[in-house]
Amino acid sequence: MKRVILIGANGKMGQAAMMGLGKHDVVTASRSGVDVDYQVDITSEESIKALYQKVGHFDAVVNTVGHCEYAEFTEMTESQWMTTMMSKMMGQINLVRIGQNYIAEGGSFTLISGILNVRPIPYAIADATTSGAIDTFVKCVAYELANNIRINVVNPTVLTEAWDVYGEMMPGFEPVPSSLVGKAFERSVDSFITGEVLYVDA
Repeated sequence: MKRVILIGANGKMGQAAMMGLGKHDVVTASRSGVDVDYQVDITSEESIKALYQKVGHFDAVVNTVGHCEYAEFTEMTESQWMTTMMSKMMGQINLVRIGQNYIAEGGSFTLISGILNVRPIPYAIADATTSGAIDTFVKCVAYELANNIRINVVNPTVLTEAWDVYGEMMPGFEPVPSSLVGKAFERSVDSFITGEVLYVDA
């Protein structure tokens, strides 16, 4: 059994990840701090560091959050770009950059991207760009992490359980059940793979 920090545990993607982490000791965290073990804001280095210090020993970090702004490229402001970059990109990079100093030897990080960087849709340029950046980050940083630390990223399409929210903006997409996405998180945490983008698509 591993001690796993799951960030975004209350969200749809966090619940999907939980399906793949059932045999582990899961420590939950979210930005609101409601109905979870800890509060964390991944856009704040201090908040990330405080989370790791409070948890103490842990073997894995699974992140399922990253706020994105949606608008046409011609209308996207620098502020909207920066909001997305500081959350979905730098927030996740900082989870690893800071977390490498706290995670147990042989531990693992699992980040989240999304299918829109390979199957783009209107209004999602910031989401697609930062998802692509995280996929690339994981592939490259896997060569540099010390102490046998592994890192992977789950790149899912829209969840069946979230289709009522996102389906209208994703015509032609086939949603996948949370249980299938949960298997990707399980594979990242429990196998020996590293530097992999784990696509979950229909």
